[in-house]
Amino acid sequence: QLQLVESGGGLVQPGGSLRLSCAASGFTLDYYAIGWFRQAPGKGREGVSCISSSGDFTNYADSVKGRFTMSRDNAKKMVYLQMDSLKPEGTAVYYCAARVMFRGCVLVDEYDYWGQGTQVTVSS
Repeated sequence: QLQLVESGGGLVQPGGSLRLSCAASGFTLDYYAIGWFRQAPGKGREGVSCISSSGDFTNYADSVKGRFTMSRDNAKKMVYLQMDSLKPEGTAVYYCAARVMFRGCVLVDEYDYWGQGTQVTVSS
């Protein structure tokens, strides 16, 4: 059974860092683009970043560009989101998602498989 499990969320002060992880099981990551999305209370789901199946292409929302870095290790079936210089508006539930895509990736909500999410709270 294809499954994605996020971890690494928590409470962090503004300006701090967190590293989110997304563990895949039940399938090989080699053919899947991965996206990170977030949903703040009372708001819709927002695309944060995505990475191509080979890891040679990444894309970021303007709001996180220069502060977030996405990476993947297909052999370990792991995807990561390094979040630096976090801001209070980054408070949200963060989800990883997967879709078959041989080249590139997309930041729109058109992924087939989703994790349960991990809470990130940025507050002093």
